[in-house]
Amino acid sequence: MSAGTLRVGLAGLGTVGCGVVRILAERAPLIAARAGRPIEVVAVSARSRSRPRPVDIGVYDWVDDPVALAAHPSVDVLVEAVGGSDGPAKAAACRAIELGRHVVTANKALLAHHGATLAGAAEAAAVALRFEAAVAGGVPIVKALGEGLAANRLTRVYGVLNGTCNYILTDMAKTGRDYSAVLAEAQAKGYAEADPSFDVGGVDAAHKLTLLASLAFGCAVDFDGVSVEGIEQVSLADIRCAEELGYRIKLLGVARRDGAAVERAVRPCLVRADSAIGQLDGVTNAVVCEGDFVGQIVCEGPGAGEGPTASAIVADLVDIARGARAPAFGVPAATLTPAEPAHRPAPFYLRFRLADRPGALAEVARDLGEEGVSIRSMRQHDEADGAADVLIVTHACDRAALDRALARVADSPVSRAAPVALRIEEV
Repeated sequence: MSAGTLRVGLAGLGTVGCGVVRILAERAPLIAARAGRPIEVVAVSARSRSRPRPVDIGVYDWVDDPVALAAHPSVDVLVEAVGGSDGPAKAAACRAIELGRHVVTANKALLAHHGATLAGAAEAAAVALRFEAAVAGGVPIVKALGEGLAANRLTRVYGVLNGTCNYILTDMAKTGRDYSAVLAEAQAKGYAEADPSFDVGGVDAAHKLTLLASLAFGCAVDFDGVSVEGIEQVSLADIRCAEELGYRIKLLGVARRDGAAVERAVRPCLVRADSAIGQLDGVTNAVVCEGDFVGQIVCEGPGAGEGPTASAIVADLVDIARGARAPAFGVPAATLTPAEPAHRPAPFYLRFRLADRPGALAEVARDLGEEGVSIRSMRQHDEADGAADVLIVTHACDRAALDRALARVADSPVSRAAPVALRIEEV
């Protein structure tokens, strides 16, 4: 390995990869001063060599595939910007570590599924595995959890982890347009993919939450342990009703320690409209950390895009150039321990579409009460078609008990539509 220049092999020359090339070229003197030595791209790999790009790649060695790039004799560190939880991305990262090269990746899917294995291999090989860019783009939350908050016993980490979903929910609230119309606009603006299912279905946020939970609590990297619900069923009616009650709807990723158990869930939630999370607009990401000594801190910023993501990758390269070799998840991979799921009671927002007739509300209240669900407040919106929307906010209750009550209401002759239930997260 070179004792002078840190030599980078860059796999993937899409938006983010080209951003890395641009930053390292345009900020070379500043980066060298902060890193203590120069950092330079020496070799690249991508699907197409001839595709037009906003940066000149002709000055770098071309390698046909990422795995071969990982073995390039001049490469000290592999930057993986290919994507995907398996395939070339995984193979290239494994090969680089096997050969004693550091790895920097923006690939949350790869780490959510194989993070512990890769971290253990990196520790055994005495190389760094860094992934600041994999969570919340330009927001330095990985470094904050692994280093800045290392003295704290963290109790909860939560936030808005997907800018696409936040843009859609924000725009629905501002414009009064429904989900499908706003999603189409998000796709036209490039905020959502042609197939947006990973974003709107909550999977992207769940990948990120998997990593945050392991960093915060030292629990196993367990994507399957995350409960995932997307925003596809969030209606404009519920956004409006939430506003009436003083809330906004956000897709939240929440990781919370409860003794030896850890709650890990991504779901649409109601949050106070005047909270930092409630006021978060557009494609911005925010992560809130709560610790015993630091209290509560909020990290907010752009969660995607060429500049923010490439900036985070270069920050990892600077740390490696300085000699940083800390375990990827803050503690040795062998000490990451499986955590039982936690199911904490919480208050819920409920919306029922009921027949507008005497006794309908009493039947709903009875069904809730018989399952131990207590009503904190209730409002009714009269409609002209013989049905009415009833809004209920519950006291903290068990979700399983609530689901039983909702099933009873749905089967009742007074019900005119499937009940809606959204958790209220105290933020």
